[in-house]
Parts: sequence; structure tokens; C-alpha cells
Amino acid sequence: MTVAISARGLTRRFGAVTAVDGIDLDVPRAQIYGFLGPNGSGKSTTIRMLCGLLVPSSGTVKVLGYDVPREAETVRRKLGYMTQRFSLWDDLTVTENLDFMCRIYGLNATTRRARMEERIRDYDLASHADQRAGTLSGGERQRLALAAATLHDPELLLLDEPTSAVDPQNRRDFWENLFALVARGTTILVSTHYMDEAERCHRLAILDRGRIAAEGGPKQLARDIDATVIEIECADLTAARRALAAVPAVRSMAQLGNRLHVLMHRDAVEPERELGAAVSALCADARIERVGATLEDVFVAATQLRRAGVERAA
Repeated sequence: MTVAISARGLTRRFGAVTAVDGIDLDVPRAQIYGFLGPNGSGKSTTIRMLCGLLVPSSGTVKVLGYDVPREAETVRRKLGYMTQRFSLWDDLTVTENLDFMCRIYGLNATTRRARMEERIRDYDLASHADQRAGTLSGGERQRLALAAATLHDPELLLLDEPTSAVDPQNRRDFWENLFALVARGTTILVSTHYMDEAERCHRLAILDRGRIAAEGGPKQLARDIDATVIEIECADLTAARRALAAVPAVRSMAQLGNRLHVLMHRDAVEPERELGAAVSALCADARIERVGATLEDVFVAATQLRRAGVERAA
């Protein structure tokens, strides 16, 4: 496996606060690698260190074979960076924004014209070419930002929560554009807090308090979860929750419509029988079955439950 990004012991402190705490990272080339985590988990800080905008407090980083931050200027010419907030110019038109970015990237007139035409076509911006960016919808601004970030055909694309302000259909279309870029050899690192987006990544790291709590492909993470997942259907879910809260092996519960989604200790013996005994007096017709883990289950087990276990051990 060839890697686009390799980091070892990557750490960033802001005074007494450690935002990123000694992470090791390998991002394969020509794949989408995801950072999944809540606000404050270190996603944005890590991305800013990888592209040379922040100097690490300690640790080493290689991006596309170059040392960062020492060779950050060389790396910047080979990567595209799209932030959560729209960072182009509201008072310029779509065409003017793209033209300006082409000039920043140092593209000559012939290449500039060809790239702008390609991006306007590929990202469905033709009907908005003469429209000021400030009047575009959220999805249109997102497509414009992606078009601008890829004008110089970067080898690596860093996306920091790029879909936080758009609707589900626009998010889906955006991801189709990302897979088209990967098919052409681009490596993409994307941070997100959407579970459905994380499912689309080839690999992902779950970040929690500046550390990598779990890493791997989505299916692998679901298979290796440190929990047994049980679903319960019964008439009185409120009473069932109270009863299950007293079961020592139960680690987490969440209601999904008319079901309870329960995470139990992985070494629980006959978990279905144990939960059935707890709720039988309340719900004689309860249906209890073991189910596969979702990525949300993986996230909860790797962050909240892992953190609680560490705190108890301390």
C-alpha cells in the first residue's frame, strides 16, 4: 500500500490544552479517508497541521513524500483545501472566482480557460456562471468551492466538514463528485460528523479528545466492535429502559422508533436471555434479537463507552 500521508506521534498543544495527542496516521493513495468525530475532537487541527497551516508541537508528518512543515510550500502546490465555511468571494461571479483562483495557482491563459470550462461543466455551474457567489444556494456554493479547490488538479484534497450547510441530496451529489476524483487518482481526506458520510469512506479514523479511538474500514470497524448489539421491541419501551438500566452488562441504550438499541459488554453470556429476563415482567410480548453493529454503535463504543471505562479504571 502506497500512502499519501504518514504521521507519527503528531501532537498540537495550545497552552495547557492538547488538541491533538500523539496520533499515528497512514492515508492510502487514491482513496477517501475519513475523520469522524464530534466538535473539539481534533479533526480540524489535524488537517491544518497536515497542510502546513499549523506547526506541530511534536511528531513527524510526510505528505506526498515531503516533510511538513519544512517542505509545506511544495506540498501546498500539490493539494486542494476546502474549509467548512465558504472561503471564496461573495461579490465576484462564479467565473470571476474561478479565474482568480486559477491565477493564484499560476495557471497560464490556455490552461486557465480549459480548466474553468471543465469545472463549470463537471460541477453543473453553467447556468450560474455570471451569478455572484453571494447569491448562490448552499449546494451551489459547495460545488463552486470544490471546483475552485481542484482547478490545479491536486494530488491530495483536504476537506474540512465540507457538507455541514447543505441538504441530503446535495451531500449525496457532492460525494459522487468525490468518487469521480478518486477514480482519476486523487487522494481525499475528509472530516465529518455525519455517520452516513463516514460509511462512504474507504477507511476512517474515529477521533476523540485528540486521539484516534478506532481506525479501519467501516465494515471492519462494525465487525470488531467491542460490544454486543441487541434490539428489543415491546409495548412499553419507557418501562423497559428502566429495567435494562439495572442490568450490569448493559453499556448503552438508544430508542429507534419502536425499538430499543442496546449495547452490551462483548463477553456477556447469553445476552438475549439476560435482557429477556429483565423485561419479561413488563413486556410479555417482547421481541429480542442480536443485530449487526452500525457505525454509530462503533462511534459510541469507541468514544463514550471507552472513555467511561478508562475513567472507571483510573
